[in-house]
Amino acid sequence: MSEHTYTLEHARQLDQEDPLARYRDEFYIKQDQIYFDGNSLGLLSKRAEQTLLSMLHSWRDLGIDGWTEGEHPWFYLSEKLGEQLAPLVGGKPNEVIMTGSTTTNLHQLVASFFQPKGKKNKILADQLSFPTDIYALQSQLKLRGLDPETHLVKVASPDGHMLNEDDIIEAMSEEIAVIILPSILYRSGQILDMKRLTEEAHKREILIGFDLCHSIGSIPHQLSEWDVDFAFWCNYKHLNGGPGSVGGLYVNQRHFGKTPGLAGWFSSRKDRQFDMDHQLTAADDVGAFQMGTPHVLSVAPLIGSLEMFQEAGIENIREKSLKLSGYMLQLIDHELKDYDFKIRNPRNDDNRGGHIFLEHPEAARICKALKANNIIPDFRSPNGIRLAPVALYNTFAEVWEVVQTLKAIMKEEQYKQFENKRGVVA
Repeated sequence: MSEHTYTLEHARQLDQEDPLARYRDEFYIKQDQIYFDGNSLGLLSKRAEQTLLSMLHSWRDLGIDGWTEGEHPWFYLSEKLGEQLAPLVGGKPNEVIMTGSTTTNLHQLVASFFQPKGKKNKILADQLSFPTDIYALQSQLKLRGLDPETHLVKVASPDGHMLNEDDIIEAMSEEIAVIILPSILYRSGQILDMKRLTEEAHKREILIGFDLCHSIGSIPHQLSEWDVDFAFWCNYKHLNGGPGSVGGLYVNQRHFGKTPGLAGWFSSRKDRQFDMDHQLTAADDVGAFQMGTPHVLSVAPLIGSLEMFQEAGIENIREKSLKLSGYMLQLIDHELKDYDFKIRNPRNDDNRGGHIFLEHPEAARICKALKANNIIPDFRSPNGIRLAPVALYNTFAEVWEVVQTLKAIMKEEQYKQFENKRGVVA
């Protein structure tokens, strides 16, 4: 690698060659700040702002008629956005719905698909899952009178950061009824081979679903082609849907007709919903897995946000994302080798998600020092720093500046001004 690779001039040249560079102007970016926390909460785009305002105005102008009139009738909005998002997960339009949240959707899917029978009465997860998934699985087991200590099997990590797919497959015993795994591990950014794991689960007559929170909008998926049974996700990270944005779920069409475990009014077939019958006539597609009234104002920003993903193309977004994170790894290796940082995410392009995960004993203090330098990182207890250069609005020059700032923080010991303790929201 030539020394020119590590210069700001080289970073700026990469930005000039970037075919997605124009999308940066679509976002509200605070002046003199570098935002590298898009894997926790994506930035607001001008299109998302406009579609939210447009939806607000439809309420103002149409009142209750907004359910069936206007540019985006509310009654059909969850289905319409599901169709719009379907290419990002590789699902058919009627297999994807915009509804609920990560946790409520997981509860719905487990309530629907976990049917313990005889000795096939356990759920397989992993040691590194985001806590909300584990809490939901424990709750579902308890509701069935099963002990999470014995009926929730968690695959161990060999190093505390990544999972070995062979270990996951080995744990697919005849006692496992359902498997819930992350598509991308939230800490290390490791991508699991969803296709392989689905094939192995189905060989053993086990249903399998994936938490796509850290992969949706950052990598391509082919859920239908891989024959994944179901998936769920949030839309406020890489998809930039806003804080508390409505989530999404996918159900493979071969499961259509299944009675939802947690039924509600919006589980109904659209043409029967207002019959007000106490006997549910469930939708004959993924819509059956909705529950309550859609959160219209919370889903509205996604209308504008998803337009950009359709235009840019998820393959192009993934290509730039890999270039950004790959460039950052090169700079970290070159500039930070003397400062005890450990790279804990995969280096291989096929296995690396959309963020970099660094470990350091002083991680909390370093994150505070980064913020003092107008760089927004993400701290993960006890000693992790997540840095997410997002394809649609971050630049190679910003990657260069973040690494140089990290070097200065360590060299000048700026981090010692701060307590090595996380805030309430890390």
